[in-house]
Amino acid sequence: MGRPFHDVIEERVSRPAGMVDTAFLRSDELPGRAAVGYVDDQGLRTNVFHLPVRGNGDGCIYTTAADVHEFWNALMNGRIVSPDTVAEMIRPRSEDPARSMRYGLGLWLDASTDAVSLHGFDPGVGFVSVHDAANQQTYTVLSNKSRGAWPCSQRISSLLADTF
Repeated sequence: MGRPFHDVIEERVSRPAGMVDTAFLRSDELPGRAAVGYVDDQGLRTNVFHLPVRGNGDGCIYTTAADVHEFWNALMNGRIVSPDTVAEMIRPRSEDPARSMRYGLGLWLDASTDAVSLHGFDPGVGFVSVHDAANQQTYTVLSNKSRGAWPCSQRISSLLADTF
């Protein structure tokens, strides 16, 4: 028999990266520090009935900005997968000209820089994290609204672009 997905992620990603505040929590047993997700901007309707009770391979992992920073360090320094595998992950596989983006293996790639990014959205959850090793910059925006992270991350990106 195979091993539970959650255990494999803990063993092969979270622990090697030092991600101490990252886990697939049950939505019906959230600790006090976990943010509640909201389905729309105007109301207080939570996302509890829109997501699985416990996340899986398509997302719903709870994390912190500090842990995501540790993830990028671990990934790019070969502690999660080999440097050769990282090189394959950041090699462009397809183009999205409308967004000035390319796609590698599991990572979005900026069309004009070496920056790589992860994006995630579900009802009541928004996430964008960008790692630019050449400029020694990493930023992560976590939101408890579906599209809340996107405008903030776009603003950060434009402000950083103006500095180079």
